[in-house]
Amino acid sequence: MHAITIEQPGGPEALVWAEVPDPVAGEGEVLVDVAASAVNRADILQRQGFYDPPPGSSRYPGLECSGRIAALGPGVSGWAVGDEVCALLAGGGYAERVAVPAGQLLPVPAGVDLVTAAALPEVVCTVWSNVFMVAGLRPGETLLVHGGSSGIGTMAIQLAKAAGATVAVTAGGPEKLARCKELGADVLIDYREQDFVAELRAATGGAGADVILDIMGAKYLARNLDALAVNGRLAVIGLQGGVKAELNLGALLAKRAAITATSLRARPLDEKAAIVAAVREHVWPLLASGRVNPVVHGAFPMREAPEAHRTMESSTHVGKLLLTT
Repeated sequence: MHAITIEQPGGPEALVWAEVPDPVAGEGEVLVDVAASAVNRADILQRQGFYDPPPGSSRYPGLECSGRIAALGPGVSGWAVGDEVCALLAGGGYAERVAVPAGQLLPVPAGVDLVTAAALPEVVCTVWSNVFMVAGLRPGETLLVHGGSSGIGTMAIQLAKAAGATVAVTAGGPEKLARCKELGADVLIDYREQDFVAELRAATGGAGADVILDIMGAKYLARNLDALAVNGRLAVIGLQGGVKAELNLGALLAKRAAITATSLRARPLDEKAAIVAAVREHVWPLLASGRVNPVVHGAFPMREAPEAHRTMESSTHVGKLLLTT
């Protein structure tokens, strides 16, 4: 088969479409013929040499895919060769075939085509696990989403609205904010021109956000704490703004607030399987009904992964970027 390989970390040109050995489905795994994968920030970090795959997983980038089951490994039940699926991966999505733990498979949702389904697993599992399973967003609460026009952001807006929450977003520029509004965002904040703390307080009568989904990390830590409501929950899922910051524990204590930080890629298989099962139960019906939809900016042939990475790094897109085999 062919896959995108990274011989030496570097820029987008480090991504090379090359012939590699076929994977084999091990115990509890299925082999999937990949129809499409999607580009995530983690792929860029891996390409740059900053985010190695977990031990034992594929060395090729790609944290999600869609395709058809080609073979079942020992001990797998409930799936059949030919089933159309999408999957959460620890790596290997940028390839023509990938071996996937059966617990990380999902059927392609009704009403979603096979290629577009590749836009779902990573963002839906990330949003559901952090906003709902960990932070416990409830109807009537306010969620602040940083990077509202990203793949994560566009899904978070829709799932929070479906759950009966008010949604505030930050994004760069009126065009991206307009797209967030179309998806249901109630409070639109241009982080280039506006102070998100002041804007959020004004929109909530001074209360702030009950839950904040943050991709920035250190750069936003102090302001996120300022923006939290009493009993608020800050869920950190990215470190685009750095890894070290000073935290005022007194302010955290006064608000009876909580800060969590999670990653998905390196979690144990049973934890991933539990998240995937919850997503299938709670989110798949929303996709089938059309209340929630994947947002795809565009698709590139897999061999053109360098150009897809350039597009992501330019931050000109809204939603997901796909790679097709």
